[in-house]
Amino acid sequence: MNTQQVADRLVALCREGKYEQAQDELYAEDAVSLEMPGLPPGALGDAKGLDEIREKGRKWAQNIVEIHGGSVSDPVVADAWFSVAMAIDATYKDMGRMPVEEICVYRVRDGKIVHEQFFYSME
Repeated sequence: MNTQQVADRLVALCREGKYEQAQDELYAEDAVSLEMPGLPPGALGDAKGLDEIREKGRKWAQNIVEIHGGSVSDPVVADAWFSVAMAIDATYKDMGRMPVEEICVYRVRDGKIVHEQFFYSME
């Protein structure tokens, strides 16, 4: 798959809430996942390798009590990179209800996502 195809598939799966399927289908074994610097203690941080990314996703999902809404934008693609705006309004076990909006940036190599990085406000 080229970058546009990977981006379109990721968006489709995320809109359906199929995050684990997206990881299984679209991520390289050596992919990295980067969060914002300066996260508070106990927050889910960076992950290196598909197994760590899967575990990070599982921990995030297990912390959710209820999802009230969310959205995933269409991707913007440039060469081997694409970005997507995502939003979720959810109630978490450890934080209560908290809406989050972020820009997610991905790099594709050989038809697989090798890098994801999330940008969001921590105020």
